[in-house]
Amino acid sequence: MAQRSEMESHLAALLSVDRFKDYGPNGLQVEGRASVHRLVSGVTASLALIDAAIADGADALVVHHGLFWRGQDGRLTGWLRQRVARLLAHDISLFAYHLPLDAHAELGNNAQLGLRLGLAADGRFGDQDIGCIGPAPAGLEATALAARVTVALGRQPLLLPGDGRPLRRVAWCTGGAQGFFEAAMAAGADAFLTGEVSEPQAHLARETGVAYLACGHHATERYGAQALGTHLAAAFGIEHHFIDLDNPA
Repeated sequence: MAQRSEMESHLAALLSVDRFKDYGPNGLQVEGRASVHRLVSGVTASLALIDAAIADGADALVVHHGLFWRGQDGRLTGWLRQRVARLLAHDISLFAYHLPLDAHAELGNNAQLGLRLGLAADGRFGDQDIGCIGPAPAGLEATALAARVTVALGRQPLLLPGDGRPLRRVAWCTGGAQGFFEAAMAAGADAFLTGEVSEPQAHLARETGVAYLACGHHATERYGAQALGTHLAAAFGIEHHFIDLDNPA
């Protein structure tokens, strides 16, 4: 059994929460019961995940995408009211960590994605040093990297192949980091992987020769919350269940 307050303090220190300027609050977003016996982890605090956590008997839920974001007007109506009401009715705590979970050197989304793709970071780039960059395996080309992504994530990425050069340096940043493409190139990348793509990246890949792979926002961010939940289970001696609800985005 863990105390919610102890878990909150542990997570704040582990993920260096105070170092990040983020799009929403990191940490405890909805307060549930004081003790935690069973923890569920998942990517996004959707109604479906909350209902799955209730069915699983969870005392607490830890996610990457929480409920509250900059620019919301703060009213608990509609879909937001439904999610919060479910959590409160079942006394479940919600913990959410956005950029801190992206960035953690071992448990973070970027570290965990690199592990699954056989990529090791030796540098950082982008806003608040969220992105990772490192050497490519010998002889790797963009099409082979795309095939590696397909096997690891279970979905085929959108590949903008650049000029087809052998890859020396690969940069990656999970989720919606398409705006980091130019920073990745400035850091020396021959290929950049992220979750999403916008219209300008196709032109940049063609004009610079740097390959771009859009691998899915959800698909690239499945692993940080899972690793964090596993860590908490070991640290506090509690039960943990990762629930992955597929999202095509």
